[in-house]
Amino acid sequence: MSPIGRRATLAAALLALSPIAALGQTSGEPVNIGFVSSITGIGAGLGIPQRNGALLAEKDINAKGGIGGRPIKLIVEDDASSAETALSKATDLVHNKKVVALLGPTLTANTVAVGSLTDPLKFPQIAFSGQGPAVELSRKCLFHTSPPQVLNARALLEAARALKAKKIGVLYDSGFGTVVMSFMRKMTDEFGMQIVAEEKFEIAATDTMAQAAKVKAAQPDVVMIIATSATPFRAVRQLQMKQTIIGSLGSSSYEYVNAMGSAADNIVVAEFMVGEDPLPRQEEFVELYKKEYHTLPKHLEAASWDMMHILAETLTKLGPNAAPEAICKALQGPHSGVMTTWNFSAPDMTGITLSGYIFSKLTNGKYSRTDIKVQAK
Repeated sequence: MSPIGRRATLAAALLALSPIAALGQTSGEPVNIGFVSSITGIGAGLGIPQRNGALLAEKDINAKGGIGGRPIKLIVEDDASSAETALSKATDLVHNKKVVALLGPTLTANTVAVGSLTDPLKFPQIAFSGQGPAVELSRKCLFHTSPPQVLNARALLEAARALKAKKIGVLYDSGFGTVVMSFMRKMTDEFGMQIVAEEKFEIAATDTMAQAAKVKAAQPDVVMIIATSATPFRAVRQLQMKQTIIGSLGSSSYEYVNAMGSAADNIVVAEFMVGEDPLPRQEEFVELYKKEYHTLPKHLEAASWDMMHILAETLTKLGPNAAPEAICKALQGPHSGVMTTWNFSAPDMTGITLSGYIFSKLTNGKYSRTDIKVQAK
């Protein structure tokens, strides 16, 4: 598309997002979509961006006519980063608020808890976490927007290989970090690397200095941090560790970057979107998000935007009164989005491939795309 054509398309999209357009194109009973994320608590750095992307998508979809002329309504619930609360909120949404599908939760443990509700009901659930424990493999109406943790482990090791690291020190949390770590231990020989220190901390920890000190003592070539928190990044830099940090998908949000402060430097991240330098398919979304929120989006916002649109397309085809199991079956298959390409019929319920990763670098709190490419086939 020419620059003039691209600007015209973007201008039309921005116009469609105006409140006047949104109010004028839908009517009737709304189609309710449930949304459970960690808007407070340790996972808020992920949950807030996910909510923002979904709300922007709600506005966009309604501006374009909703579901057969009916507006969609996103019912947002905060699980406060608690698995028990996530299950309670999801139960209310499914049984009392009569939502047709459920987006979320944010954290792995919360996703597993809510899956115990949705699986017996064959109720469509699209989680923002990556596939975690083995129990999720049998849940055929549970889909994931983030890659499975085995793929995250491989992507982190690909980044380490690009940095020519042989000795790795790892700080990981008791949530998704534990799952990623379980896979990474099995892969290091394949990459010709050695884990010289691995230190676990609680997901809600506010002080990880003791663990970081043990990693420092092992003198690794790089430090991996697998967490949904800024705390371990600050600890590594407070100890004057100069090694490049390799960060995971779970800590790549501007909320966490802001919390890192001066520690948000010399960090390589295996992820899917760099708002400062988006891929061509991401440019329009980045501009829309900037106009709405006056900041840049990451993969978190893009994933929730994508899932709202995928759900809207599915419900438009089936009708808003389709049975939950029919929606599940219709969701299975390939989908292209701003963040990446999925195939929800794949064994891991994502279809995300290693080649889909983008490797970024944080320098003084700003992301840039690197030229790191995966070597694995």
